[in-house]
Amino acid sequence: MQDNKNMRIVIVGGGSAGWMTAAALSHILPNANHHLTLVESSAIGTVSVGEATIPGIREFNQMLGIDEAEFLGFTKGTFKLGIAFHDWYQKGQRYMHPFGPYGVNMQGVPFHHYWLKDKIKGHETPIQDFCLEYTAALNNKFCHPQRQSRSALANLKYAYHFDALLYAEFLKKFATGHGVNHIEADVKLVHQHNNGSISSVSLSNGQQINGDLFIDCSGFKGLLIAKTLGVEFDDWREYLPCDSAIAQPSESLLHLAPYTISRAHEHGWQWQIPLQHRMGNGFVYSSDFLPKDIAVAKLAKRLPSKALEQARQLKWTNGKRKMAWKANCVAIGLAAGFIEPLESTGLQLIQSAIMRLLALFPDKSIVDIGEGENADIRTFNRYTNEEFLAIRDFVILHYKANQRDDSEFWQYCQHMAIPDSLKAKMELYEQSGHVFRDNNELFNEISWFSVMNGQGLRPKRYHPLVENMPEEQRVKNLKSIAGAMQEAMLQMPDHGDYLKQFCKSPS
Repeated sequence: MQDNKNMRIVIVGGGSAGWMTAAALSHILPNANHHLTLVESSAIGTVSVGEATIPGIREFNQMLGIDEAEFLGFTKGTFKLGIAFHDWYQKGQRYMHPFGPYGVNMQGVPFHHYWLKDKIKGHETPIQDFCLEYTAALNNKFCHPQRQSRSALANLKYAYHFDALLYAEFLKKFATGHGVNHIEADVKLVHQHNNGSISSVSLSNGQQINGDLFIDCSGFKGLLIAKTLGVEFDDWREYLPCDSAIAQPSESLLHLAPYTISRAHEHGWQWQIPLQHRMGNGFVYSSDFLPKDIAVAKLAKRLPSKALEQARQLKWTNGKRKMAWKANCVAIGLAAGFIEPLESTGLQLIQSAIMRLLALFPDKSIVDIGEGENADIRTFNRYTNEEFLAIRDFVILHYKANQRDDSEFWQYCQHMAIPDSLKAKMELYEQSGHVFRDNNELFNEISWFSVMNGQGLRPKRYHPLVENMPEEQRVKNLKSIAGAMQEAMLQMPDHGDYLKQFCKSPS
């Protein structure tokens, strides 16, 4: 018989990881059988950065039944149709990674192969003309999908920008309203059973919290997964050298763009995230190539508007824990690993870990596992590992495929060794224009094509089945698709105007 009654779940750490986990578990698990406690240290400082997301966050909020307008108003959020990359391949060049597809597949062949035929011959229509999200972003347009429409507006793909601290606060209210016991205190001691499983944590307020399942959301320090259970860390700095950022908010701009800007500079890149009340800015760099004081000065000169606060430094190591679940402890968020913020995967990794935990949720016998494993733990760790590796390769691609020669940093990235898995994807595309999605990885063929094409990878040929379509028909189809995208974009309102009508934030 399974023992599910009175299961005690202890989440150590707040922030986005802790409160997303608490909100999801308190919403899904019956209160009669589960007792949830979240322990959060008030002494840990936070940095109020703008958070950029990808479309999966909508599914998470919808699962919780969150009202979108209320959520965006509270977090001072805006809509996001993709990421614009400036100066990455070469200085002066720009491309976008949009959330929506290019055109439509024809005769079983991905659309981009029909477009590549023009490109390989040296004359092509700009790729953005075939993607609604791309062309709408460039024109500062946005509206919700028009489900009854027979145009491209029916399936518009989007995500959000919002204040990360306010999102955690929003979810805190949600979770505590669903019965989560919130304790503000520091964890002073972690106690273990004889078999190695965690039994309880002693707090700075004198309390001792016993638990059956512990979730480590304590950030990079990994209080439970690393310091207590000794799980080692895979360091990926050889592939992803950027390990620091200077974050500094500035005044809001007149026009709120519905996309994130990632602008490459001599030593890394700079993010620009539009919120309703301010701009989120961050200067990302490698500490091996640039000292902190120069990074602070460079960001100050490159802010798009007047600074609102003092600059704050963020530090990290790109990589992951060798195991995200060990004994009766599951690491979620920074405690499990981190890949730099280039493609906005931070919250997605939290979300997917939560959903994976719910799918493989244990009963109270997890305490008896000790230092060993069972099939659920092995499965969780295998899929976590695959997810991290796939995202790692996608982010490395941005750095490896560049032709900048203005700094040692970019020269290092050009010549660095890369994982065989990424090398194989790049070779496949360069030889034949083919892109394949492995094991349902987070970023699909559209994403890989967007970045490989934007970063200057040029296929030697396109899919041979493209030739089955008469040239006159191919040209006509491309023209028709581009026209349909333009027509749909013209029907969309200005992004800033739409925000005021749908989810204007209180001042």
